[in-house]
Amino acid sequence: MSVEVVRRIVLLRHAKADWPDVADHDRPLAERGRQDAVTAGRRLAGSGVTPELTLCSTAVRARDTWKLCAAELPRRPRTTYESRLYEATPGQVIAVLNEVDDAVRDLLVIGHNPTLHALSDLLAGTAEGDTLARVHASGFPTASQAVLTLPGGWKSLEPGAATLTDFWTPHA
Repeated sequence: MSVEVVRRIVLLRHAKADWPDVADHDRPLAERGRQDAVTAGRRLAGSGVTPELTLCSTAVRARDTWKLCAAELPRRPRTTYESRLYEATPGQVIAVLNEVDDAVRDLLVIGHNPTLHALSDLLAGTAEGDTLARVHASGFPTASQAVLTLPGGWKSLEPGAATLTDFWTPHA
């Protein structure tokens, strides 16, 4: 009898960015964003999900979010800065996730809206409680986290294949 391994994906939207006169990719975090990134890290640390791999957009605000978030975790996972996550469509993000090694059970993805909002909606074939309604009502604000479970390997990740199990936002 084989036991099916359940994988978990945490989608973390970068924290609140500032709007200085720089290219979009180079925008840093605002003060509130720095505070929210720390709060998001504490939330992740207490969530029971222990990412083994982080895929992070190369945008400065995403990298800064990860740096502050990671400092709150008991163990820092392996990190890959993935340029394909910046300005990606949900389908492009799924293609990146399909490449993840099946040895990884818990995965953290740090990216942007509207992609993460659309991706959580697209992947969630089902949802626990009111999680999907909360995602829709909130619009997936900065520093928010959605947790989805996937029965099977990363290559099987496709629209409707996951269950949305949790959604958290720092200013609920």
